[in-house]
Amino acid sequence: MNGKTILPKIMKGGASLLLLALTVTQSSAQNGPADPLRRPEEEHLKNVRQLTFGGENAEAYFSVDDSKLIFQYHQGNDSCDQIYVMNADGSNKHLVSTGKGRCTCGYFFPDGKKILFSSTHLTDSGCPPKPDYSKGYVWSLHPTYEIYTANPDGSNLARLTDSEGYDAEATVSRNGEKIVFTSSRGGDLNIYTMNADGSDVKKLTEEIGYDGGPFFSYDGKKICYRAHHPKDSSEKADYISLLKNGLIRPRALEIFVMDADGKNKHQVTANGAANFGPYFFPDGKRIIFASNLHDPKGRNFDLYMVGTDGKGLEQVTFNDTFDGFPMFSSNGKKLVFASNRNAKVPGETNIFIADWIE
Repeated sequence: MNGKTILPKIMKGGASLLLLALTVTQSSAQNGPADPLRRPEEEHLKNVRQLTFGGENAEAYFSVDDSKLIFQYHQGNDSCDQIYVMNADGSNKHLVSTGKGRCTCGYFFPDGKKILFSSTHLTDSGCPPKPDYSKGYVWSLHPTYEIYTANPDGSNLARLTDSEGYDAEATVSRNGEKIVFTSSRGGDLNIYTMNADGSDVKKLTEEIGYDGGPFFSYDGKKICYRAHHPKDSSEKADYISLLKNGLIRPRALEIFVMDADGKNKHQVTANGAANFGPYFFPDGKRIIFASNLHDPKGRNFDLYMVGTDGKGLEQVTFNDTFDGFPMFSSNGKKLVFASNRNAKVPGETNIFIADWIE
């Protein structure tokens, strides 16, 4: 509301209406613009802005200088996710992967001179088959995924992994020396690290089940990740059978933390829900993640934060559809995330950025 819309009406109403109009206009100027993309309960968010418009956009991650975002995007049922880069204000969106196969998990090296992502393009330039939902809700873990680096514009593509099975979900430590990733090499889904050039691969997790989605803490001393470890023989048999077909059933995922060398593993959440996308706060003492723990139907995901000791759980977003893939800027003042809020059509997912309020 502004003076231009109010004044024509108050010309007939006298001085009292004029005073009211001026008061409303001044109040709007003092309080700043409305924040229509923010839910009233979202006290930790301010100035929520939408950066992409249309299609399925997800997993947007900052460059270390916070000037750019790398993310995956596709539009339409006949296309596959590819890796894109844009400025942190949403401008200059452009493709940096090959445009072939399916891609996932783009990430910047801290010096800004290289990017990291996983792709199936080397095996098949088309889209891999969709998962078999006759087995229930499952995720595809295509065994043709390999991890690549490239220049920020997508040139000088170089392959880092060359193993049988799934290699993906890779991110980089903030000193640029180590890559942490998920792999099905050896017949199970475990977390590994390697040097930035792909050498010195080390296995960090051992327990049967899915360990994935790893991120380093800002100081590089810890790794947070999501995991599901089947308990009884029937759950283990189901997990192994699905994995042989490149599938997992992500119904129950908990958040874990371990040292960067795999020691001192401990479970952070224990709510039986699908918890995923964990990311450290810059202070290293808390984690932000997505979960459906408050939706009995398991469809609505919101963002939550919790201490690395599992204490102090707090809900961050209150959108009635999907919020996920959170990441803080280097100084902790911005939060980027993917959401179905403000979608023009069902299933549309866009990238949003907000100021973080402690």
